[in-house]
Amino acid sequence: MGPSLIILGGGVLFLFVVVLVIVGIRMPQAKDPIQERLAEFSMRDVPMTLEEIEMSLGFHERIILPFFNKIGKFAMRFTPQATLESTRARLEMAGNPLQMDPAFFLSLRFINAVMFGGSLLMIYIVGDRDMLQGLAVTAMFTVIGFIFPHLWLSGRIKARQKAIFRAMPDALDLLTICVEAGLGFDSAMSRVHEKWEDDLGLELGRVLQEIRLGKLRRDALRDLADRLGVPEITSFVAAVIQSEQLGVSMAKVLRIQSDQMRVRRRQMAEEEAHRAPIKMVFPIGLLIFPSILLILLGPAAMMLLSSPLGALLR
Repeated sequence: MGPSLIILGGGVLFLFVVVLVIVGIRMPQAKDPIQERLAEFSMRDVPMTLEEIEMSLGFHERIILPFFNKIGKFAMRFTPQATLESTRARLEMAGNPLQMDPAFFLSLRFINAVMFGGSLLMIYIVGDRDMLQGLAVTAMFTVIGFIFPHLWLSGRIKARQKAIFRAMPDALDLLTICVEAGLGFDSAMSRVHEKWEDDLGLELGRVLQEIRLGKLRRDALRDLADRLGVPEITSFVAAVIQSEQLGVSMAKVLRIQSDQMRVRRRQMAEEEAHRAPIKMVFPIGLLIFPSILLILLGPAAMMLLSSPLGALLR
């Protein structure tokens, strides 16, 4: 593989990554479509027709999403049901930032694989290089493109779970204060939902909506634990359900859970602090130490090369 081909391939991949980053930054935040429709309906005197509703949608919702969904539905015919269920669960854990369904995510993985592999294959064809080597590199980048959405989704899940874990002690403090002041548990969750607009507050708001639609509180809380996948949330939900069934004071249970979450958050911070020196070894050894070595030994090496001993070394 020549240097020019490597530079060209790196430039194409860098441009692709830059486009993904720009699209991700400029992408609007996910909103509740039902609330938007209700707000728009309340502001209009005459109801909108189906054609007006369709034309009011953006190009992304009218063209791109249906195209990916069709490809994903075609891929669903060859995908096991267990894979679809696990993909749906992982999207729920990530908060489903793009409002994707499993079909859309599967189509995105296949299209990304084709884009990565096709770009490298076109480079080899245009460059008139060794096609056997080109097919090997194309296969490698096709696999990379296929697993790239999976890695992105895993990163979103970890970031969201960490944010929820960090917000839990403060949310439990507010829940405890509200319950001790005489509010019910549902009203306390409503106060947390109104106070914070983070991931945990939005999930508690979803729990309240499910309860208002007729779902039992314990079932809604169990769905919350399954949807988030955070062990601390699971233990909190189990404690709340057990206190409700056994008649234990909810305020006392919330106070104990709040203290435990605060201790757990302190322990996690200490663990991150202990990992910091280990993480700093690789940047120091690969970036900082070579630069210092070059600055310190560079003048000595130049003087050595200009001396008679340096002439013997040439």
